[in-house]
Amino acid sequence: MDWAKAIEGAIEFIEKNIAEDLTVGRIASEVKLSPFYFQRGFSMLCGYTVSEYIRMRRLSLAGSELLSSGIKVIDLALKYGYDSPDSFTRAFTRFHGNTPNEVRRGGASLKSFAPLHIELSLAGGNVMEYRIEKKEALKVMGVSKVFSYVSADTEIPKYWNEINGNPQEKPVMGMYGICFDAEMAGNQFRYMIADDFLAEKAEKKGLEEYEIPGHTWAVFPCRGPMPLPLQEVNRRIFAEWLPAGRYEIAEGYNIEYYSDPADYKGGTEDPGYYAEVWIPVKEKTV
Repeated sequence: MDWAKAIEGAIEFIEKNIAEDLTVGRIASEVKLSPFYFQRGFSMLCGYTVSEYIRMRRLSLAGSELLSSGIKVIDLALKYGYDSPDSFTRAFTRFHGNTPNEVRRGGASLKSFAPLHIELSLAGGNVMEYRIEKKEALKVMGVSKVFSYVSADTEIPKYWNEINGNPQEKPVMGMYGICFDAEMAGNQFRYMIADDFLAEKAEKKGLEEYEIPGHTWAVFPCRGPMPLPLQEVNRRIFAEWLPAGRYEIAEGYNIEYYSDPADYKGGTEDPGYYAEVWIPVKEKTV
């Protein structure tokens, strides 16, 4: 499926079901995308997480409905997914700048947040380096944790700091950062900090073992002080490479490969530091 059309389809689904229980997993399933890649791509293309977009659309619609009908605040709160009138009022006030009662009394302003429409402007002249590789199954060992799609961007770096906190006792070097959502549901995915599998070390340190199936991968080099090159490559994958290319995402794995920081004078902040982003792909179907 065309990447931009899939995101557009997800936005249409959200609009049609805005008052229902909407999770990343449910929306992604409707447009046949991996939940991880749907959440990541949505944020890259739209500038909001999925949950932020849903929240702002609901509060925008709630403001309009408050003015145009006699619906009670408690009913409006329940309709748009809030547990109580108080939690709804707090969210409504943060968004609109006025309470529901102030709006209903008249004279108070509201804010409008219109539905998004994806329009990609793909200008020529930008070179993006990548290669397509067919890799055999990859067996890794490491430690993992479940993260929310909403907070992962801030929580995963904290997890790395936690694992690397004591260099003498850290369980893995951190050759890979692996996201996989195949066995997850709703709004969560599992993230593993991993190394290539060594049976003796895995047993000694009690590490988790996981085998990633063989795939065809799109591999994107990242060079420079981390994390900015990695972030920029990820942005361009979703904004440029996927919409314009001949490939689509094949499965819910995402791998970041990190070279050994000890090989660079400045470690991961060295101007020459090298990393890669791996995405499992298949050729687009017509």
